[in-house]
Amino acid sequence: MKIILIGIQGSGKSTQGNLLSQNLGIPYLSTGHIFREMAKEKTPLGRRVKEIMTAGLLQPDDLTVKVVETYLKKPEYAEGYIMDGFPRTLEQVKKFQNGVDKVVCLNISDKEAISRLACQNDGSRPDDSVAAIEKRIELFHQVTQPVIDYYKHKGMLVEVNGEQTIEIIHEQILKALGK
Repeated sequence: MKIILIGIQGSGKSTQGNLLSQNLGIPYLSTGHIFREMAKEKTPLGRRVKEIMTAGLLQPDDLTVKVVETYLKKPEYAEGYIMDGFPRTLEQVKKFQNGVDKVVCLNISDKEAISRLACQNDGSRPDDSVAAIEKRIELFHQVTQPVIDYYKHKGMLVEVNGEQTIEIIHEQILKALGK
């Protein structure tokens, strides 16, 4: 099964992605994690990725699609995956040719996202300043909402209230996936 998790930063995608991976036996892949690892590299690409992240901007579509498709060629993703943080733009949806079964959208308010992220902020990530968080929330509404609308129109979207307990959210996702 190929599952995409969509939601504003702080909505619980990584928590639910890891739980789903454990329960369904499908690997979890976070593009945010991939790019944070790349940003640590002392290479021109690593520095570029870090600059973009620090500004709270999205990585370019071509780079993101290329990185994701490269990762998905690994044998561990042959039977499916749980993807977090991709696709974020309609251009990425159009370029991504890997077939998706379900898209789970974790809905939380902007206020809840900022509150959660402020509690988690330990300064260890280049993209966790308040300004960067606010910029990513703004970008989510501008750029990623059309992706959600696209998957909704295709009948592939499952929307879950992400302001419930972790357990209730997880149960609702599993039910929506027929598990």
